Amino acid sequence: QVQLVESGGGLVQPGGSLRLSCAASGRTFASLFMGWFRQAPGKEREFVARTTWSGGNTYYADAAKGRFDISRDNTKNTVYLQMNSLKPEDTAVYYCATSRIKTTTAHEYYSWGQGTQVTVSS
Repeated sequence: QVQLVESGGGLVQPGGSLRLSCAASGRTFASLFMGWFRQAPGKEREFVARTTWSGGNTYYADAAKGRFDISRDNTKNTVYLQMNSLKPEDTAVYYCATSRIKTTTAHEYYSWGQGTQVTVSS
């Protein structure tokens, strides 16, 4: 079982940047998919980006393409989400989770972290 802990959220002005971290402990495998999701108040949890511990199969939601970058540091068992050019509509709680299959569907992920709040506001 994998345990995940997110960090790095905060308040940022529109156009600013944040880097979120997702630290993993427990059993991780190169083939496991690591995903970032977000959930805004009153909305469903939505997919943001995914990768694998081997660095392959990177994929972004349309809302994240060109602005967000997912990466990982295998020596630290940590996956990152670099978010640039942030917009107010990016405001949400951001979660990381893991999956054994290549998917963007939240219910096919498990070992969810507790989430980290990102607020984009002037």
